[in-house]
Order: sequence, then structure tokens, then C-alpha cells
Amino acid sequence: MPLRDWFLTAEERANPASELPVWTTGNLAEPLIHGATYFDRLADEVEALEEGDHLFFTDWRGDPDERLRPDGPTVAQLFSRAAQRGVLVKGLLWRSHLDTLSFSEAENRSLSETICAAGGEVLLDQRVRRGGSHHQKLVVLRHPGAPERDVAFAGGIDLCHSRRDDADHAGDRQAVRMSPRYGATPPWHDVQLALRGPVVGALDTVFRERWTDPMPLDSENPLAYLRDRLRGADLTPDPLPEQPPEPPPCGPHQIQVLRTYPAVRPRYSFAPDGERTVARGYTKAVRRARRLIYLEDQYLWSAEVADLFARALRAHPDLHLVAVVPRYPDVDGRFALPPNTVGREQALALCGKAAPDRVHVFDVENHAGDPVYVHAKVCVIDDMWASVGSDNFNRRSWTHDSELSCAVLDETPDTRAPLDPGGHGDGARHFARELRLRLWREHLDRDPDGGEDDDLLDPASAVEAITAAADALQHWHDSGRVGPRPPGRLRPHRPERLPWYTRAWALPAYRLFYDPDGRPLRARWAGTW
Repeated sequence: MPLRDWFLTAEERANPASELPVWTTGNLAEPLIHGATYFDRLADEVEALEEGDHLFFTDWRGDPDERLRPDGPTVAQLFSRAAQRGVLVKGLLWRSHLDTLSFSEAENRSLSETICAAGGEVLLDQRVRRGGSHHQKLVVLRHPGAPERDVAFAGGIDLCHSRRDDADHAGDRQAVRMSPRYGATPPWHDVQLALRGPVVGALDTVFRERWTDPMPLDSENPLAYLRDRLRGADLTPDPLPEQPPEPPPCGPHQIQVLRTYPAVRPRYSFAPDGERTVARGYTKAVRRARRLIYLEDQYLWSAEVADLFARALRAHPDLHLVAVVPRYPDVDGRFALPPNTVGREQALALCGKAAPDRVHVFDVENHAGDPVYVHAKVCVIDDMWASVGSDNFNRRSWTHDSELSCAVLDETPDTRAPLDPGGHGDGARHFARELRLRLWREHLDRDPDGGEDDDLLDPASAVEAITAAADALQHWHDSGRVGPRPPGRLRPHRPERLPWYTRAWALPAYRLFYDPDGRPLRARWAGTW
């Protein structure tokens, strides 16, 4: 399997200033589906850290009181206790916009101060493009004396409220405020990766590059800088110890770490012109798609992203696009809702026009009929290439905010027919196919052990099965819920069509504020990533 057919080469990464390896081999990637699964594993791994070990993390939002298990510990307790045991605890939290704007400035500051009081060092990082955020969700755990125990976690799950949900999707009792259509405890669907092997060293480098960047932490917020000075906040990262050697090979997975950094002034030392390997990596993989692109995404908007899928659909008549998205945006209100709605409406219309019979978009509900908020960022192409990360399928994630994703190719062929759905001679691979099947088994109420997978393997029958199940559930709802509820949790997604006078102001607002462009001017003019 030639990796350069699927992964970006060093030249295609186009960021020679970074020390990140082009890709790593000999890794083991394990999908952790649902926040409850991830939080339980994270607590186990952090509680096993000893004096001299390293705990590095980055996040968009961190709630100090979020319980990782029903009886605790909380995020603050877990990380603070590690620091008190002599673990080197370092973190970078996005400074965030104000809580009055439904963001998390107070929560991130509180988590920072709590861990710092215990002996760690957690900095509030505003080294972003104006209006942007640090959106990476990463935890790296290193054992300098036992590198075979090293593990990292990367994906879509923040260390915050609403994330600790499970397959029943009853929601996290510690909930963030969202659209009232999701109820008091919004059901939440999400995915994280547990990673072992040399990729842990690469993710350690991701953290270290941001930590050691000489740009001032408050470069985009002079008022926050003054406030921090008055509070005596830590504005200067302490030196890190020498980076341990990368962990030894331990599995069959080749992993390419993909990132987004915007073009900013002053420049990032590790990405002087920004980095758009997320966009470039997806573009390269999508162009090789022949039978099935499966997405789970929080947003799925942006004409530029939709155009990538539309081109692939037009070029390959057997290709299907299956996407799982939230039923409603996470926000509500007269002015906030339309810009959130118009972007997806535009993107789905563009894809549907390219292949009206081969674009299948669904949303999720639990067995009580409550909508589930899809926060996952997952892509599987032809059961061959798979990616899990923090990036959404929109222009903001591909150009403007900091993002982090891991693309996985498995050396292990999947022996179930069809052996080579993409027709490239690469064959189906176990990691990608099993990730898709695990997600579909839950969405369709199939046997979680794979005993009912026969019609889910071939892309053609799989699309028929998922469409039939969603249509049956929708018909049950439309008929007044008479009789037994059909199996499955997917329903056809029906995006709201906004009136023209709302679109007239919502579309410019969406492009300017909700989905901005962080590329250098020359890339914008050229229409490239």
C-alpha cells in the first residue's frame, strides 16, 4: 500500500518550519466512541502517572467541575492531583470570548488557576487570528522511564460539560446551555482516539511547538493582557524538559497528523504562513473516493468544502456521500440561528445538485425521540482511509482556527467482501471499515458485536440499508407513532429553508463571522488550500 497515494508528502504539507514528521508507522489507534468511554479511559491513564511523568494538554473549553465518572474525579481534581504527585502538568487553553456571548472565558480561567495552584502550569492562549479560537482537543501522557506506556488522546471531545454521554444518549447531567430543542441535558454524540506508538511523539511535538512559540499569549487581546498583569497571571511559559524519545512501534496503523493554523501576524514560529494540512489531507483523500464517503460532522457547511464533495460525486457515478449531522444548530434565537442554518443549506444544496440520488444526509435521535447533538468529526473513505479530529467540515476549521486531526491507514486488510470497494487495489482495511461499522451498528440498532453486518459491508447495500431504516423511522413519526417503533436512530435530515429576506442578511453574516477565511491572500486568490 503506497502511503503517498493517500497521505500528504512533505512537499504537499508545505510547512518546512515544523518539526512534525510527515507520518508515523507502527502505531495503534483505538476509537473511543462517546465521552463517557473517553473520560473513563483518561481517568485511568492519568491516575497511573507517577512523579516525573508528563501530562500535556490543549483544549477549546475546560470545565473544572466536569466529572469524568459519575462519582468523579472532576477534570480539575484529576489534573491537580497528578501535579501534586510530581507529574509535570502543562496545558494550553483558549482564552475564549466572554461568557455573556455563550463562550467559556470564566471556565477556562478557573481551570487554569486551579491546576496552577496545585503545581501545574496552564496558560490561557490567545495566539489566534482575530475572531478565531484554539480548537485542538489533545492530551499527551509520557512516561520517560517507560515509553511503551505512552498514550495520547485526540479527537472531538473537550474536557467540559455535556460531553459525558454514552450509547443510550440520555445526555450529561452537567450540561452546557444550548438550543432548547435539545432539552435540559442535551444528548451528545462524539468520538476520540486513543493513540499509542510513535505518533505519541508527533503529538508531543504538536504541543511543544505551540508552548515554545515566542509570540505573546495575548497578542490579539490587549485588554486581556492588562487584566492578566493586574491579576498576576502567568504570561510566560516555563521551559519544558527535553523531549523523550518516541515510543516503540506497537501496532499496524500508519498515522498522519493533520493540522490547521491560520496566517497571522506576528507569525507562528512553527507555521510562518499558517498550515492547512487538514484541508489538504481531506482533499487528497476525497479525490481518491470511488464508492462511499461517510461523514459525521457538527456543521458540514461552506461552499468550498461542499464543492470538493460535489466534484468527486460528478466525477465518479458509483460514489455515494452519507453524512450524519445534528438535527438543529446548537444555538437558537432570531439573530444567531439563521447564519447557522444558511451555511448548511447552501452546502447540502450544492452536493445534492451534483448527485441528487447519491447524497444521503441524516440526523440522530435517541429512543425517546429526542434529537442527539452530533459533535463528532469523523470521515471514512471506501473503508480504506479514516480520520478523527477536532476539525469540522467548514472553511473556519480548514483555514482559520487551530485544529488537529489524525488520518489512519491500517496495514491489516479486512477479509470481508468486498475486498477492494475503492477499486484501487489497496483493499478495504480493518480500522476504517470497523470504525464505520461500529458507528452504523449503533445508529441502526444492530448487533454491537457485528452479527448483523452482512448488508452493511458493500457500499451499495449499505446505503440501501441505512436509507431504508431512516425512512421507516420517519414514516413511523409521520404516521403518529402508531405501533412498535422501528429499529434505528437515524431520520432523513430536512434542513430548514430560510425566506429570501432572511438569507439576504444571514449569508453575509455567516461568511464573515461564522465561517471566516484564514488563508493568506495569495491562497484565496488562487482558490487553493
